[in-house]
Amino acid sequence: MKSWIAGLLLAGLAATALAQAKSADEAFKDIYSTEWSWRQQQFGGYDDEDSGSNPLANRLPDVGADAQKARLAYWDDVLKQLDGIKVAELSAENQVNYAVYRPQVENLAAEVRLRGYEMPFNSDSQFWSNLGFMTRRPLKDEVAARSYIAKLDDVPRYFDQQIANMRAGLKRGFSVPRAVLDGRDVSIASYAEVKTPEGSEFYTPLKSLPASIPAETQSALRNDAGRAIREHVIPAYAKLLVFFRDEYVPQARTTLAAEALPDGKAYYRQQIREYTTLDLSAEEIHQIGLSEVARIDADMQATMKESGFKGDFPAFLRFLRTDPQFYAKTPEELLMRAAWIAKQVDGKLGQFFGLLPRGRFTIVPVPPAIAPFWTAGRGGNGTYWVNTWDLPSRPLYNLPALTVHEAAPGHAFQGALAAEQHAYPDFRSKSYISAYGEGWGLYCEKLGQEMGIYHTPYEEFGRQTYEMWRAARLVIDTGIHHKGWTRQQAIDYLAGHTALSHHEVETEVDRYISWPGQALSYKLGEIRIVELRRRGEQALGAKFDLPAFHDFVLALGSVPLPVLEQQVDAWIAKRKKEA
Repeated sequence: MKSWIAGLLLAGLAATALAQAKSADEAFKDIYSTEWSWRQQQFGGYDDEDSGSNPLANRLPDVGADAQKARLAYWDDVLKQLDGIKVAELSAENQVNYAVYRPQVENLAAEVRLRGYEMPFNSDSQFWSNLGFMTRRPLKDEVAARSYIAKLDDVPRYFDQQIANMRAGLKRGFSVPRAVLDGRDVSIASYAEVKTPEGSEFYTPLKSLPASIPAETQSALRNDAGRAIREHVIPAYAKLLVFFRDEYVPQARTTLAAEALPDGKAYYRQQIREYTTLDLSAEEIHQIGLSEVARIDADMQATMKESGFKGDFPAFLRFLRTDPQFYAKTPEELLMRAAWIAKQVDGKLGQFFGLLPRGRFTIVPVPPAIAPFWTAGRGGNGTYWVNTWDLPSRPLYNLPALTVHEAAPGHAFQGALAAEQHAYPDFRSKSYISAYGEGWGLYCEKLGQEMGIYHTPYEEFGRQTYEMWRAARLVIDTGIHHKGWTRQQAIDYLAGHTALSHHEVETEVDRYISWPGQALSYKLGEIRIVELRRRGEQALGAKFDLPAFHDFVLALGSVPLPVLEQQVDAWIAKRKKEA
């Protein structure tokens, strides 16, 4: 045998022996650490905190078909490696990590395998609007500024790949439904039709460069950014706008259901699995929704009577949607009311949580480019966005529920705590699972009752409207994507059961049509958290510590609902034994 072949064989045997010698914990850590580092390089570009830490931070992600196939091969290999891990030999901590990590990789692989990248937008969120998030992080030094400008130069390549993917989707009937596309071109046009680079949202970070950058360098950076916007960004958006209007909209599918797509049944089942983390069928979810709608409807009827309103339920909804007393007259009034509610909550947090995050959040209006088709508000670590567009569709009686969900103790609070968790691997502390996060947000709306945040029957009805909204989603999402509901059928159902404005009803239904499964995460997650709290209260009685329960749930970070249940049950058993 040739010596170099013998050397290779010996090296291979040595590597195998080394791998076998590693503990299950070490082998698992090697897998997730390598994959996470690779994943960050694959998707760097939007809002890197440290441009120098990512060798691909000077460009936007590669979303071409070849890159997608390479990612699928990589994740399939990771799953094979995970198959080789003896889970029973992992530490208790890593058994939880494994239960969080494996579904994460399975979902990433499934999205590519089902070619979800060929439909890279929906009526709520779009790749071209998401680029705007790059503009909201200050450029801390010259390196960051040059990295940002390099990404602006890369926009044409990135958009061309997205267009090629969408064309492939159109060719096989895999597209956003035509029924929800009217007016969505406005969000592209707002970027394509700016008159000067300085008038573009993408120029904003260059307006306030740090003083540590010399004035001459600042001037050069602004000139270079202006060039990139003028020569690359604006033309790329203009090209996308022509494609969207002339090709995508005319050729988009006329069906609504996800199950009507190519491989539609598998696609919708995967969306359900990803967003709920549960192995439930569409029919099972539909029935859960009907049961919740009936329960909440009885509560809403009782609150209507408590308000003193003389009339039937449809008349009460008309009253709430039209009476001027329930609506802000200026955007500033809406923002200030949200801030006042948030400060009321701030004064109550210490009674319900033992651990408060160091991170704070700000309250800002939703950017004009996306406001017409966005939700009433959205929150995350550091920011609570309030939609001030079309004030007659933003009732004040819904604002307390919206605030506790999106700000504190909801998403902004949970997101800050997650970011401050240093004991977990990055794939846990820097990832978001919708069933957990949205379930927590909806649970916080209910917690607002105990906090005393709802001061009038109208505000309590607003909370019930929000809970009904999430219950109705279970019925509507499965109705559209599994049972063949029409858009009007879904609109009538949501409008008839909630006090949401007609504008919100239509934008929400369009969101469910174009984003299958995501709407299911809220109520199913909240149901599980409420049930786990009930178990704790029943098992521990007077020894049940609500702040400790909340701290434990939040300390887990974003986890699948089965993991949450297993961990909380263990926490309850431990507390019971100690008591």
